[in-house]
This record gives sequence, structure tokens and C-alpha cells, in this order.
Amino acid sequence: MKSPKIVVDGLCKVFGPNPKLARELLAKGATKDELFARTGYVLGVNNASFEVHEGEIFVLMGLSGSGKSTLIRLINRLVEPTAGKVIIDGRDIAAVRRSELVSLRRTDMSMVFQSFALMPQRSVLANAAFGLEVAGVGRKEREQRALAVLEQVGLAAFAQKLPAELSGGMQQRVGLARALAVNPSLMIMDEAFSALDPLKRKEMQNVLLQLQKEQRRTIMFVSHDLEEALRIGSRIAIMEGGRIVQIGTPQEIISNPADDYVRAFFDGVDTSRYLTAGDLMQREAVPLIRSLDAKSVASSLNGSADYAFVLDAQHRISGFVTRDAIGAAQPALKQVECITLGTPLEQVVSRVCANTTALPVVDDEGRYCGSIDQAAVLKVITRNRGAAHV
Repeated sequence: MKSPKIVVDGLCKVFGPNPKLARELLAKGATKDELFARTGYVLGVNNASFEVHEGEIFVLMGLSGSGKSTLIRLINRLVEPTAGKVIIDGRDIAAVRRSELVSLRRTDMSMVFQSFALMPQRSVLANAAFGLEVAGVGRKEREQRALAVLEQVGLAAFAQKLPAELSGGMQQRVGLARALAVNPSLMIMDEAFSALDPLKRKEMQNVLLQLQKEQRRTIMFVSHDLEEALRIGSRIAIMEGGRIVQIGTPQEIISNPADDYVRAFFDGVDTSRYLTAGDLMQREAVPLIRSLDAKSVASSLNGSADYAFVLDAQHRISGFVTRDAIGAAQPALKQVECITLGTPLEQVVSRVCANTTALPVVDDEGRYCGSIDQAAVLKVITRNRGAAHV
């Protein structure tokens, strides 16, 4: 198993002249508001510990003032920690020399902010190549690399335009291209799409997801928008008052919110849209047959089941047999459509409703994992949509 890309251990940030006093109060259970009332100090982050896996989009979410932006600035050391460690690729960022930190930011760590921060007098190409220019890359090479990245984000045709000639969504693509041009293994994105209108925001999310599918970078993404977090996040960390109150996959957080604060994010949101076949499937609802012969068919269908799935030696679906195959010397094998674990609910619904039998759910290797029938889909939709309007 790979070691994590980022390890955050006991990270704390207090803005005030005597951090030791603040930490003593926090250790006794003082909240962010209580600390401010008693000392005037502002708590940014309180004892955060977590890991970010290589190649995942890790979303930090919380209300304004919850500490999420401070946390990412501690991770790239734009803000100095009061206590704790940030280890990236085995190096403690809090302990490295300033020169090493500058080099790391230039070559292996990029940031994308809410404000596009483009240089208005420079072309799109020059803006995209700026990080490489700062890193000392020659003009010909940096322009080649920047043009390749502009191609990836769909802006190659606009390379010689000025930022003012582009829409807001296109300007944000230039900001993304500038971050990608240095080919970082870690990208930190702070509310990167929140200034865009809903359609442009979704468009940029699609661009990011497609790039991630192709390149598998590690991305830390700050958002206050639950739907955005559920859509793009491999895992989500929810913050309140400087603390991390829950970390999990979108499905884990939807299914088991840690407290009322987390639950409140779901008010009015139809969370069923973010469920996949893997979340809906039942593991033992349909009998399984591993040898297609009369005895196995009779044994599997001797109860109330009307059909059974037939698996091959590699645990892959060969088809299914029905009760009318009982007693036949050569039971008839019928074909069945399979659904992969990651299939979104919208596609699951249309496919399950078009079939009278349950459909098998398989992994990326085609191995059987479970099944989904119409009753399971209806149950999940009813439960989640009901909760969204409570």
C-alpha cells in the first residue's frame, strides 16, 4: 500500500501573541467563540489530524469562518503553524528551509484561488506559462508546455487573446492551466469555482474531473457548497469552529452524518443523486450457482427464489436461470445485463426499471459483488428525497 501524499498531525493555529495560553484553554475544552471572548485570540485550526491519499480529490468543507482556508494555508505554509506537523511526501513542511519551500511551491505544488489573479496586460499563453517563467524555464519550452495545457482545458485557440477578452469561466480555465503547467503532483484549490455562475461552475467541475481521470493528481479542494463537494470529492472533511468534525466518502457522510451540524448541510439537497450502484446493491438477495447442472439449479431454487445468477470460475456473471429450468438435463442459461459499482443512481434507475429481474453489480474486473432490484431503488429514492424536504 502506498504511503499517503499528505499527513496532517495535531495541526493547530491560533492568531494571538500568547499561543501557549490559548492552547491550554483549548485543551480544557474551550470553543472558538469562548477563546475569543476570554482572550481576543482567533482560533484558525484546532488539533487537525488526517491523511490525504495520492491521486484523490480531498474536499475541505465548512461554513464561512470554519477554518478551511487557514488549514490549506498551513499545508503549503503560507501561514506558520502554532503546533503540529504537515508532512508531504515524507518531508515535514513546517521544518524545511524557506528556500526549499519556495522551490517546492514552484515545481510540485500549485494553488488555484477564487480570484483568477491573471495579469491583464499578458496574453492567455503568457499567463499560463507564468509559473514556468518564475521557475526559470526557457521561453520556447515554457510556451510549448503552456500551450499543451491550454489544449487540455479547451483554450488553445485563445492563446493570444488577453484575459479581458474571455468570459469568467474561460479566465478560470486560464488560472487552472497556469497551475497545471508546472506539472505539480499536488494542487490546492481554494473556492476555485465559487465566483462562477452555476452553469460555468458545473462546466469547470467537469473539466477538473476529466483531467483527474487522465492525470490522477492529488487535489485539496476547499468549498462551502455541499453539492460541489459530493460531485467531485473522493473524500470530504467537514470543519466547524476550527475542528474537523467528520471525514468520509460522499456516501459515508450521506449515510452517517456525524452530528446535526453535518446533517444541516443536507437540508433541501436530494442526496440520492450522489449514490451509486455500490451503495444500493444487496449482497445476498439472489441465489448464486457456480456449476450449471440440474442438481445445482434445483438446490439453489428450492426456496422462494424465481431465478439465480450463474458465476464462472473467476466469479464473473455467465447469465441466469429461472425456476422452469428445474429438472432439465441441460438448464437454459439466459443473458443478463450487468451494472458496474460506480454507476450513478440516475443510470441505475433507468436500467433496473427496464428489467423484471434484479441486475447483477460487478467491479471493474467484472467480478460479481451484489444485485439491485426495483424495490431497492424505490426504497433509496423514497428515503433520501423524503429526508431532503424535512
